Amino acid sequence: MAKSELIIAINQLCAERGLDPESVLKAIEEALVTAYKRKYGAGENVFAKIDTKTGDMRIYAELEVVEHVRDKRTQIALEEARKVKPDAQIGDHVVIETTPRDFTRIAAQAAKQVIMQRIREAERRTIEEELNKMVGEVVQGTIQRFDRREDAIIVNLGRGEGILPKSERIPRERYRQNDRLYFYVLTVEKGSRGPHAILSRTHPDFVRRLLEREVPEIRTGAVEIKAIAREAGARSKVAVAAVQPGVDPVGSCVGVRGTRIQAVVNALGGEKIDVIEWSPDPYKFIANALSPAKVLDVILQHENKERRALVIVPENQLSLAIGREGQNARLAAKLTGWHIDIKSDREALEAGLDKEERERLRTVYAQEEADLLAKAAELLESGALDDIVGEETEAGEETEPAQTLEEPQPEEVAPAAAAASDPEKEEAKAAEEAEASGEAGEAPDEDPPEEAYMDPEYLDQLAMQQLGLDQEDTASSGKPSREERRKRM
Repeated sequence: MAKSELIIAINQLCAERGLDPESVLKAIEEALVTAYKRKYGAGENVFAKIDTKTGDMRIYAELEVVEHVRDKRTQIALEEARKVKPDAQIGDHVVIETTPRDFTRIAAQAAKQVIMQRIREAERRTIEEELNKMVGEVVQGTIQRFDRREDAIIVNLGRGEGILPKSERIPRERYRQNDRLYFYVLTVEKGSRGPHAILSRTHPDFVRRLLEREVPEIRTGAVEIKAIAREAGARSKVAVAAVQPGVDPVGSCVGVRGTRIQAVVNALGGEKIDVIEWSPDPYKFIANALSPAKVLDVILQHENKERRALVIVPENQLSLAIGREGQNARLAAKLTGWHIDIKSDREALEAGLDKEERERLRTVYAQEEADLLAKAAELLESGALDDIVGEETEAGEETEPAQTLEEPQPEEVAPAAAAASDPEKEEAKAAEEAEASGEAGEAPDEDPPEEAYMDPEYLDQLAMQQLGLDQEDTASSGKPSREERRKRM
């Protein structure tokens, strides 16, 4: 059976908009139900079905089988129900078709509005999902128009729109309508006109993603990008290291006759890129970071908890090492994480930094590094463990249950006796607990008979009770003192 014009139109619409045909059909069914309820006031038991082959649209209602019908919208008589379902019984539910003959133009118009709304919502969800997949990646887009009010550039990304704010543009870069450029997707936001991507051309990861596109060794993991320092529109420095032995990291990024790095430079609008080799040795890494200047010596120092590096270069390389307006030195400092001071060899000699002094400063730095490592090892071996033991001890003292005097256990006698044998500790602890016990109430005035002092059970209770009593309180209350009890025991 040939498909109807409706199904063909729906499939064509879904193919053009990139929508799921099942979701569109479901939206149409919900729209038909909404229009039916608005016209005829049906309940929640109504649903619609669309034949995917013929395109027929029908309304159905699920009714309860009853003996006497009170509500025709939700109930049906047993005789009528058995015409649809011969074995129907009272209490069962049957589905009957309730498609009206006068399903008017008003209902169709209402259904059309709901259908268009659902299609727009589905399209927005699809665009948002596709834009979210682009976050953190490089995309190519066409400049569509300029928003003077928001001072932003609207970019057509194909399946959605992107916004390039002024803060994310390369300084002094000119943008023209219909220009195709590369952009870095920062995030996705929802606006009144639907979701849109926030784009950037100044983010450091923009350079990283462009290198990944052009250099296969970076995509496969043979070469790793360790650090990036960038001043958008002017210059960038990229530190790379070889993960796989036998691979030249700098040569892999530059390519044959500079073809690979030139493609990245063109995508950045002519921004210069210095690719240097990363090294775990800070002396070598700092010297490489100041490329293309040649470095004679590097002296590392710790000054006010700041890592500083004094770099000595030849006299004719001083301006090249510093760069225009200090750009080369700034990028090298950002790349390495060191504060870099640059001096020529003549200035270093005038400052007293001869060969012997440099060796002395290098020895001092090595000793400071060794002291820091030794201190860290000492903290790990002793200090950290002592802190952990102290915390556990304090936690144990806080969670120790209080002892009661009503039912003493035999094993508690030994600790209590040991505590009583130390007068200084007993008096200090008794002074603390006397204040707390004073709030709870006073001890009874009646003294026990002297025969009780020969009773072992009473002696156990008495030994534990003395942990909370002071000698002066005992004497004032008329009870035997601790010395007298010891003599009697």
